[in-house]
Order: sequence, then structure tokens, then C-alpha cells
Amino acid sequence: MSKAWLDELTEVVGEQYIQTKKSSLIAYSFDATPNFQALPDAVISPKSTLEIQQIVKICAKHHIPIVPRGSGTNLAAGTTPTQGGVVILFTRMNQIIELDEENLTITVQPGVITETICHTVEEKGLFYPPDPSSMKISTIGGNINENSGGLRGLKYGVTKDYVLGLEVVLANGEVIRTGGKLAKDVAGYDLTSLLVGSEGTLGIITEATLKLIPEPESKETLLATYDSIEKAAETVSSIIANKMTPATLEFIDQPTIKAVEDFSQVGLPTNAQAVLLIEQDGPAQLAERDIQTIEQLAVTHGAINTSIAETETEAHNLREARRTALSALARLSPTTILEDATVPRSEIATMVNAINDIAKKHNVTIATFGHAGDGNLHPTCTTDLRNEDEWERVEQAFEDIFEKAIELGGTITGEHGVGEMKSPYLEWKVGEHGLQVMKQLKQAFDPHNIMNPVKMFAKSTRKRVVVK
Repeated sequence: MSKAWLDELTEVVGEQYIQTKKSSLIAYSFDATPNFQALPDAVISPKSTLEIQQIVKICAKHHIPIVPRGSGTNLAAGTTPTQGGVVILFTRMNQIIELDEENLTITVQPGVITETICHTVEEKGLFYPPDPSSMKISTIGGNINENSGGLRGLKYGVTKDYVLGLEVVLANGEVIRTGGKLAKDVAGYDLTSLLVGSEGTLGIITEATLKLIPEPESKETLLATYDSIEKAAETVSSIIANKMTPATLEFIDQPTIKAVEDFSQVGLPTNAQAVLLIEQDGPAQLAERDIQTIEQLAVTHGAINTSIAETETEAHNLREARRTALSALARLSPTTILEDATVPRSEIATMVNAINDIAKKHNVTIATFGHAGDGNLHPTCTTDLRNEDEWERVEQAFEDIFEKAIELGGTITGEHGVGEMKSPYLEWKVGEHGLQVMKQLKQAFDPHNIMNPVKMFAKSTRKRVVVK
């Protein structure tokens, strides 16, 4: 890194907001994805859109890679600086700019923690539904870049369904604004939707306007226990077929149940082959009626036990236990890989059984949980990165899992993104011509390929990247 380049960046943000010591850079050399790690050349913390513009123009002039980073919870190596360059942090851009109760919107900077948004609007009787399991620490900028989902995705949708407008710094340092506080807007291409889920490869989000809805009046929570995965899957299909859309419809298999119960101590039945955590919200009478109907369907389709939470504390504990699934499994081994292959709801049992068969084939340990209502499963492998032979088998197992998901009409990722980890498999899903269109869009937005380079687009092989 040339002295002139460093001096230019320092002049923009001030010496205290740029880090270049190796001890500091190591902290930002990885995210939550195992086996992808490399040192950036600098880590910089701007305070405004104007400073980001200036940073981008300097990086564009010197052809320096830029990696925007939230809290580093990414699970697809989407925020790892494997090409070096500059990591941009948004810790100083963490303000709620406006809560507009007339238009039911909230405008925020990218560094705001997701849970902070939820709590802020709930104080006004409003609701921001997207709730990724990492919501206590993940930033809204990261959620938008990955189009994050969550437990409430079945009924309420995912992040893209709530992003009305964006302010974005492009690769040439120019700023565009997309969308706005509008219920309807078809003026030109829908750039807002294109940028949501683009993983920082097209521009840097500096502000977002999000849609809010009225907070549900009431919520009911049900736990259903099964002695087979198939019976749990039949219940899921039956609920949807009966024209009900629960707020939450979560699946947990036996290995995950055991890990979560050991971690959370909430009374989960560790002898069960599967459990469904189901919630319905809305007007009190409707929510109560629906949960009772769902309980009857669960029994009809083979649930060996059902229980409706009697208090909000009990319901909250069950929800939080489900959110801890990754943390609980991570205690079992030095390395944990959480994936998110997604299939049509009708193929859930087929996919879970296929995951189990693939794990046996490659002699690896995989537990599965996820959002049964929208077919988004999270096969999670507990392993040890230092065991090279086992690591190779783990990679082979996940390749088989992605291939099976696509075979069943699914996809390689439902909410975690492609990043660098899944880039070898993107063409499997979108096809050669689909991939080419995406690359052309990338070229149009970012001709010098400085915006989060090598993320998303397919590589021929999977490389192990380590700190040097």
C-alpha cells in the first residue's frame, strides 16, 4: 500500500478512524464463515455519505478493493477481504434518521442494529417483521446486502419486502437515491430491488427507508413433537393446504433438539425425532382459533405431543431457544458450518432425509433445522477445520446437498447469500446465461471490479485462503 494512498484516506476520516496495524487488521480478516480469512490493507470508519464518496473515489483511482462490513455475522464469506483492500465499517453511521408514523416508514443508516429498529418501532405500536436469528447483533446494512430472512418469513416475507428506498454510493463515487416513501412507483428499472441482496458488489448502501406495519394485537405459540420427520412435514403441508399462514413455522431435528435443550434448558423433548415451533399472530380471537386448528392438524398428522404456551414468557423462551440453534451446535466442535439450502415446502421431508443420507455417505455429522414454512433448511455440520481429510468430506457433502436442493426445485441459498463460499455453485442455480447477465450488470455498475470483488461469481475451484 503506497504512502500516498494511505495519506489520502487519512485526510478524509482522520487518523483515529483508520486502522493499519496487523493486530487491528486481523479482527476484520474473517467473518462467521470458516476457512476464509485474509488481511485487509486498511480498516476505515467513515461518519457520513460524503466521506464514503471520497473513500470510494480514492479507491477507484488506485484500483483498491472495497469490502463493506456490518457486524461480520455473514455465513458465506461475503465480508471477508480475500483480495486485500479496504474494509469499511459503519459503526459511526448507526443513527435512526426518521420514524415517520404518517407514512409508516423508518429511515436509518446502515450501521443500526436490526433489533434496535424492531424495539424502536414497537414503542410506537408498529412492527418491522424481518427477524434474522442474528438480529441482536446484525446491522440493517448487512441484512439489506444479503436480503436476510428470519423466523417470520413465511407470513411476512423477508428484508426485500420492506425496503422502500435506498441511498447508495456507486463505484465511481457518485450517489443515487432509489425508491422512496411510495406505495407505487414504476418509474424506470427497479434499482432498489436489484441492490437488495447484491452483497456489496454493486455499491455501498448509506441510508435505507423501510416499510412498517401495525404491530399484531396478539400471538399464540405451539410446540408439536413427532417421532418421524415425515409426520412433521405432513403437518406443514396440511397447515398451508388449510389456507392458514402462521407467523412462524420452524422445524428442528433430533440432533439440534438435543443441542438446543442442553444449551437453553427450556424443556424440549430430546427423545423426539422432530419438533415444530408454530406461532400465529393477529386479532386475539383469530390467533387463538388458528392455533387450535393447527394443533388439531398436528395431532391428525401424527404429533405425539402438543403444547400451547400459557404465558408470553414461555413463548419467548421457546422462540429464543430456536434462535440459539447455531450457538448451541457450535459448542459441539471446533468448527461449525451453517448452510441454507431451500426447497419447495412439499419436499422438506425428502430434503431432510437426503441430508441425513449424504452425511452418512461422507461420514460427517450434520444437524438440520430451519424455516419449514418456506422450505428454508439449515443443514449444520459440526467438524474440525484442522482435520484436512474430514474437511474435504464436509465440502463434498455440501456440494451434494446443494445439488439435491436444485434437483428438488430449490436453490443453493435462501437467505445467507452466495458470498465467496458458494460462488462455485451459483451457475448450478442460475445457468450459464443467467450468470452472464449478472456479470454484465456487475461490469456496468463497477467497471474496475473494486466493489467486494470475487464475491458471488463462480470460481473454477474452491481455494483455502489464510492470513499470511
